[in-house]
Amino acid sequence: MKPKAKLLLLAVAPLLLAIVLIGGLLGVETQHLERQQSQVLEDALLTAKREELRNYVALALTSIDNLYGAGRDDEAAKEQAKAILSSMNFGNDGYFYVYDREGLCLVHPRQPDLIGQNLWDRRDADGTYMIRELIARAHEGGGFTRYLWPKPSNGRVERKLGYSVELPRWGWMLGTGIYIDDVDAAAARLRGNLLASVRQTLLGLAAVAVLAALAVFAGGLVLNISEQRQADRKLKALAHRVVSSQEEERARVSRELHDHICQLLVSIKYRFELIGHRLAHPGDEPVTAIDTELGALSQAIGEVRRISHDLRPALLDDLGLPAALEHIGNELAQRSGLKVQVSPHLNEERLSELQAVSLFRVAQEALRNAERHAQASRIDIRLDDAGDRLALRITDDGRGFDVQHVELSKDRGIGLTNMRERVERNGGTFHMESRPGHTSLTASFPLTGAA
Repeated sequence: MKPKAKLLLLAVAPLLLAIVLIGGLLGVETQHLERQQSQVLEDALLTAKREELRNYVALALTSIDNLYGAGRDDEAAKEQAKAILSSMNFGNDGYFYVYDREGLCLVHPRQPDLIGQNLWDRRDADGTYMIRELIARAHEGGGFTRYLWPKPSNGRVERKLGYSVELPRWGWMLGTGIYIDDVDAAAARLRGNLLASVRQTLLGLAAVAVLAALAVFAGGLVLNISEQRQADRKLKALAHRVVSSQEEERARVSRELHDHICQLLVSIKYRFELIGHRLAHPGDEPVTAIDTELGALSQAIGEVRRISHDLRPALLDDLGLPAALEHIGNELAQRSGLKVQVSPHLNEERLSELQAVSLFRVAQEALRNAERHAQASRIDIRLDDAGDRLALRITDDGRGFDVQHVELSKDRGIGLTNMRERVERNGGTFHMESRPGHTSLTASFPLTGAA
């Protein structure tokens, strides 16, 4: 095989393989995300329905309180209570039912043929003894049961969430339920949207692969062997520098997006989906203003601007490290209300660019951690140029934490590790100690030049 053909093959094959692997990983992660988001959506919707059921049962108990609450146990009172419960309905498919402790149906307005039948041994298609479970939850003080039951409005068997309570003097189980087929429909729509997004992404990857392959072939046609050798030497040096810088920045941006933007946007997405669901299925709970969601969007925009600013500290280039530290300290004080004191004492001429950037990044990460986790009221930032070392010390009066446990924990955050590695990789030392009421971080570099 000719050298040029080998070069093209070596360039294209890894690219195509990488894109195929990325597509496979994307499919796997999407399935996991689909299950996770579907569960979160279902839990949110079911929480609202549970509260709705409690309110309905409370209303039913209030309607017969003049009979049961008054202490009446005669048959006339029971018959009157049955009549009241039979006449109460909500929505197209909402009604109340009553069974005795043995499973005998006493009230069922939508299926009157069941009255007088003992349903103790009836099971649904999933094998659930519906009436037994409802009676058991009622005897426990009130609870919820999922089962399958015919839906009056369409006659189909649908999933239903029931809530039952006990009237112990009369030996009754009083309950009602809400059909939750709309929850399944909302989860199905979410899965469909995710799958559509994945298909679009895979098509985009395929287009990128084709374009990249064509670009590589086109480039190979115009290059000769000498140009390829020269390009190889330059490419190796450049790739090493690019990969190192990219990986460091990607790790930091990944943390920012995961810890802030991703969680904030997912929360906003769920809120709007819930509003859309309420608009599509209006009920007793009205749709209120979306000021909260708009505020969250504004917060997300602010986070994006902050991340964009953090990608390169322009203030550090223009005014130097002391001014940059004062700026981020003032920003934190204005944003959080914390008392932040910045005390820089150094000879600016002895500070290298690498040391300045490293210390600035450490200060950024330390202030973020203190704001999110420390619950502090005061933060002190001190920069000292003492003798042959330049030291950055950041202290706060927060709740503190176990430094050794965090360092050794498998599920620790990447902020502390990143700060230590950044300092030690550039030839410095990093030390942190913490106890309740006092946390101290020190990052220092040796100074080789004399003033």
